[in-house]
Amino acid sequence: MFDILVYLYETYYRPDACPDTAALVKKLSAVGFPEDEISEAIDWLTGLANTNQQTQTPTWTSEGFRIYAQPEQIALGMSAIGFIQFLESAGLLTPIQREIVIERALAVNESPLPLDKLRIIVLMMLWSQGAEPDMLMFDELLLSDDDSAPHLLH
Repeated sequence: MFDILVYLYETYYRPDACPDTAALVKKLSAVGFPEDEISEAIDWLTGLANTNQQTQTPTWTSEGFRIYAQPEQIALGMSAIGFIQFLESAGLLTPIQREIVIERALAVNESPLPLDKLRIIVLMMLWSQGAEPDMLMFDELLLSDDDSAPHLLH
C-alpha cells in the first residue's frame, strides 16, 4: 500500500489532480500494482479524505500536550510517538494534523509502526490538504535515512 501512496504523491502533485476512483484503480492496475494493495490504498485514502473533511472546521484548539492511550502507544511505538512530538514541537504539525496522522497511522494495523511508513503518512496527510512541507519537514520526511537516530524535543 505504501508504494502506491508514494506513487500518487510523486505522480499527482495535488490531490485534486488525481483521477476519480475508478480511473485511478485502472491506472494503478495498469502500472502493475497488485489488486489487493490498490484496494487497501483506496480504502486508506478514503479514510484520510473523510478525516480531513471532519476536521475542516475544528471545534477545539490545543495548547496542552497529547497523552497517548496505552493501545496507541503499543500500536505506534515509542519511535513514532517521538517523531510526531518532534514534528509538532518544531511547529511542523498543528494539533489537528497530529490527530489526523495518529488516526491514519492506527488505520494501518501494523504494530509498532515503522518510521518510514509514518513519514509517508505525514506526507500524504499534507498532500491531501494541499500543503507542501517546508524544507525542514521535507528533510525529516524524505531524506532521513537513520531511523535509529532519536529526535530530540529540546
